[in-house]
This record gives sequence, C-alpha cells and structure tokens, in this order.
Amino acid sequence: MVQSKMKTAEITPPPSKRRKLSESRHPAVMSFQDLTVYSWNVNGIQPFLQRSITSFFDANRESDSQPDAAKASLRDFLRRHDWPTVLFLQEVKVSPEDAATVGAVERAVRANPSDMSSEPDYVAYFCLPSDKFNARGFGRKVYGVCSIIRKDIADEHVERVRAVDWDQEGRFLIVETKDHGHWPKLALINAYMVRVLLTPNALLPFADSLPRNKVNGTDNPYKNTVTGEVTGTRHDRKREVHRLLAAECRELHADGFGIILAGDMNVARSAQDGHPNLRVFPAQHCLNRADFEARFFSKPAINEVSDDDTVEPEPKRDDDRSAAGLGMIDTFRHLHPIKEGYTYYPRSKVFGESCDRVDMIMLSASLKDELTEAGMHETPGDRGPSDHCPLFARFAFRRSNRDDAGGE
Repeated sequence: MVQSKMKTAEITPPPSKRRKLSESRHPAVMSFQDLTVYSWNVNGIQPFLQRSITSFFDANRESDSQPDAAKASLRDFLRRHDWPTVLFLQEVKVSPEDAATVGAVERAVRANPSDMSSEPDYVAYFCLPSDKFNARGFGRKVYGVCSIIRKDIADEHVERVRAVDWDQEGRFLIVETKDHGHWPKLALINAYMVRVLLTPNALLPFADSLPRNKVNGTDNPYKNTVTGEVTGTRHDRKREVHRLLAAECRELHADGFGIILAGDMNVARSAQDGHPNLRVFPAQHCLNRADFEARFFSKPAINEVSDDDTVEPEPKRDDDRSAAGLGMIDTFRHLHPIKEGYTYYPRSKVFGESCDRVDMIMLSASLKDELTEAGMHETPGDRGPSDHCPLFARFAFRRSNRDDAGGE
C-alpha cells in the first residue's frame, strides 16, 4: 500500500487578523535589518495574472478536484506572506517576444494607487530564453525566471539586476545589493537549474525493456547555442551549469558578496529529501546529484579555509575546475536537520503520495548566523496551480556584527 503524506488544504499561514499597516507608503512589516526571501517554481505565470481571488485559497475547497480552475494572484501571494523582500519565480514560461505578459506581471505586482491601505509596491525583472536551439518548445514558452523585489528595498539597497553571459535558457538572475545600512553586500541569485527526464517510479521495474531515451533522458541532445551542433546531452549540460554557477559564485565571493542562492535546483540531496524514496535510477541522475553536492556543499580546499569557518575563502578567480566546494549552507536542512519537508508534489498523484525536496535556498557560510527561519508551505492550496510549493528563508542583519566591515 502506498504511504501518503497528505497535508490539509488549509493555506499556511492560516487566515488570521492581519497586522495593521503603518500610515507610511511602506508598511512596517519588515525593518531594514530584515530580509525575507521567497522562492517558487510556478510552472507557468499565466494563472497568476488576475485580480485578487480569494475563493481559490478557501480552506474548504478541494483544490485538486478542478485543476483547470486553479487560479491565483501575485498580489494575494505577497499580501498573504506579509510582503516579503523578494519573491523569486522559476519556470514562468513566457516567450521572449511576449512583451504583453511581461507588462501584465509588472502591473500585477504593483500597488493600486487608489488603494488606501498603503500596501507596498514591487518591481519585476525577467530573464527569458534567447537560445534558439535549446529553448524552442511550446512556442518558446519554456523556462524563464522572474525576480520580484519590494520597490522600497530596490530603491534603497539594490545596485543592479543582471543575467549571466553563460546561459541563454533564461535560468538565472542575480540581484546585487550595496553594503548599506544593516545589509552587507549581497548577491541574491534566482536559479532554475537544468532538469533531465526521469522514469516514473512505477516504471523502474520495466526499465530494461524501455527505449533508453525514455528511461533516463541521457540521449536528449544539448546543442551549441550559436551553431546548433550537438555538443552533448542534457545530463552533460546540467553538470556544466553546476560548474559555471559555482564559478560565478566564486567570482562573487572574491568581489566581497555574500550569496543567497534560491530556486529549483532539480536535485534532491539525500534519502531524507525524497518520499517514499530517493530516486537513484538512472546512474546519470546519481552522478548529477554527487556533482551538485561536491560543488556547492563540500568544504573548500584545506589551504583555503581560515580558522573561522564563517569567513569565505579567497579562491583564485579562474579556479572553477577545482574539486573543492563552496561550503554553502542549505537553509532548511541547517535549521531542521531531521525534519521532513518537500517542495515538489506532482499533480498527477494524490498530494503527498510522492514528493521531493528539490527547491532550496542556499547561502554563503558567512551569512549563516543571520539566518533566523526557513521552511516551505506544503498544502494543496499553497501549491496552487503549480506542481511545486513555495519555500522561504528569513534573515536578520545586525549592524553591530559589521561595524568593522567598512560599510557605509
């Protein structure tokens, strides 16, 4: 009998009397020393572009009984979670030529000027695929990330928002902040890591009789973004993206940034992160997991570590081939070493029947003392029209810890 980890349909946090907002344009739900990061693979942005709809989030509604009616609102989400500092969305599925949808998202996150509740404004930034060879599906409505930032925070702290030059599939956006006020110099990375096809657990006993490309996705090609020539497989590309992102993080560390890396990593780290079990087939998937673990969580080389393990090493800028890892912190697992928690709940199954923790918020070891809370909202209602649940991490930056850091 299949074990189910069924959650209640109630939205978390449960409906409650909202705290009163301040008279200012920006409510006092978050002081300048605090930072709240939310991340969510929404599996398509379109359902979130309506006016606020509360009926979808009714605790008594059977959310899976009418999947075609699943609707949501970005403003509802931001309001319900007390106006987080940033909301990172992955897999928004917007064509790079679709300026109308981009504009609709920008409008959807703004406060209504006629609303007297003094709710905060947000600004939205996109990175959409430009790769004409590897991002062609569904009318080019594939991949894509969107970073939504509170406008008061963006105006006060953000130096720039940028993509990376080594990815054309619309998978990464980096928000760089200034060393200002209570905040250190931060790089907040919105990431949608490469996914490869996997055989459903139910088919694993028959894997030997299936075509190889149906079993593990290894044969799915990856093409040169300029010439279209096949240069490897999606598995190869996944590990190459691991390498390139780790190198980007090393550059940021060398430039003095503390890193918060959030998004859909498309890897479950250990048996603790898969229910009813961790996927260990095909072998390529295990190699991808090991590569991810080594590059991002393994400790830096012994000669790069100081006596204080919260101080970032100073690696050579071109040392992206090093086997030494970045020594990053998995926020949820750091605060909840043995707690079960999952972010991916496929809509093809009963909620909780099969789930994985593949979405994470990771950070530089130098920031771990500022981490105050981490978790995910695991209910059918919180999952909404997606197949992933939102996750979050909260930080409290104390200037007294940084008085000698040379900040403004």
